[in-house]
Amino acid sequence: MERQPPPPLITMETMLHQMASHGMGAEMVNPAMDLMYDLLHSFLPCPSVSAASSLSADCSAPGGGSEDRLSALPDAILRNVVSRLPAKDAARTAVLSSRWRPLWRSAPLALVDAHLLQSAGGEDSPHHAGTGSVTAAVSRVLEAHRGPFRCVNLTRSSMGAHRAELALWLDLLAVKGVEEFVFVNRPWPLDFPLPTTIFSLASVKRLYLGAWEFPNTSALPRGKAFPHLLELGLGCIAMEDRDLNFLLARSPVLQTLVVYASQKYVNLRIISRSLRCVQLCMCIVHDVSVVDAPRLERLFLWEVTSDEKVGTRVKFGHAPKLRFVGYLMPGVHVLEVGNTIIKAETRASPRTIVPSVKTLALKVHFGVRNEAKMIPCFLRCFPNIETLHIKSEETDQPAGKLNQKFWKETSGIECVQSHIREMVFHEYRGERSELAFLKFILENAQVLREVVILFVKGSLSSGDNAAAKLNKDLSSVKKASENCRLVILESSISRGGTCWSCKVASDFDVADPFYCCC
Repeated sequence: MERQPPPPLITMETMLHQMASHGMGAEMVNPAMDLMYDLLHSFLPCPSVSAASSLSADCSAPGGGSEDRLSALPDAILRNVVSRLPAKDAARTAVLSSRWRPLWRSAPLALVDAHLLQSAGGEDSPHHAGTGSVTAAVSRVLEAHRGPFRCVNLTRSSMGAHRAELALWLDLLAVKGVEEFVFVNRPWPLDFPLPTTIFSLASVKRLYLGAWEFPNTSALPRGKAFPHLLELGLGCIAMEDRDLNFLLARSPVLQTLVVYASQKYVNLRIISRSLRCVQLCMCIVHDVSVVDAPRLERLFLWEVTSDEKVGTRVKFGHAPKLRFVGYLMPGVHVLEVGNTIIKAETRASPRTIVPSVKTLALKVHFGVRNEAKMIPCFLRCFPNIETLHIKSEETDQPAGKLNQKFWKETSGIECVQSHIREMVFHEYRGERSELAFLKFILENAQVLREVVILFVKGSLSSGDNAAAKLNKDLSSVKKASENCRLVILESSISRGGTCWSCKVASDFDVADPFYCCC
């Protein structure tokens, strides 16, 4: 597949040039940055500690006695208590008594610079950058505490103006150890280089990076690795394909990978013995290939686009535990199973199916014939799906619609006939092409138990009797499953919006991430 040259990094110069070409002045830079940080913070995990509660220094026993039972607890328990406090409160425990004084320096500390911003009288907002005093406070805490750090969340400093502190922080964390590290550079430039010292954080288990240029991994020594890393999030990062491959190869226990709003085109080859969940969100993706991923359970593509000339190739290789896949876009994504490119005329065979998948989500432009007609081909590739999510997308340029005749002539889709038990139709508008597909499912799905139809927000309260009209349209349908229940609801999401949550999608305890995130 022909590839285009990579786009330029999102530097201040290129941003101002693009804004000027659209008639916008430099005064719009700050709102643009605020929007970007809203996006970044929506993908970041919440800090593991909260500064919302106040810390009381009253250690007296109930009833006014003087016995301090809390201080009598073993050191290990007290350190555990301290480690669950924000850094400023953990330090304040030293004034409780001589028993507590040395504990905070040896307890695994949780450091969140937003909490320091609050204590300095600053506004706690993702849009509000920290002052030099906050940056200095971070340095003091990192230097004073002997480590390790349970959680370090740094999102409020412009590291371009604090290069010395950047080097110091990473050096200290490399020596003292950190389990969870969230590090976002702000506000500009987005292409500020992340030091290679990041690869010295050997103890890190959860790592989220935002708005950096990733180090050139081809120049790193062979010993550099993340031996304990379980979860990795990369937001608005400028990095090459080789860097993603390097991270997968050097993270032997990595379970979750999230790539969010990448500054460059993404070409991802998934080769990992440990990965369980991969999310590509708001990226321009040329190619995602599941090559060898024996533990992979979830593959999510959310708001993934391609350039106009080349579609996104999604290739499935060895992934025997893959259960959740979506959102695939028939007619936009080029689906490949093994070495077979799936086309309209492709017949189902052992070489063209992914039998392990149980939940599939498709995003469809029903108003574009060449896209909608690929739905049967995609469904044939996943013969064992039990839950099907369909998200209907509006299009500004409709190009022919499929009618009921097309679907009546469609047959031989194993998952529809024998396996689909639940279908959720998101953003239903009541268009004839949507209705035709809905009738096809009801008339052919023999084990279907429930169909949930989520009308676009405002449809059921507009006075158009949309629900009654749909019930009437379906009243003549001869259902293949007599026990199928029809549930009609209105979406809580604004038209064209979404509530995708990277956190929910990566939570292996969530039974159906597509239901929870849409």
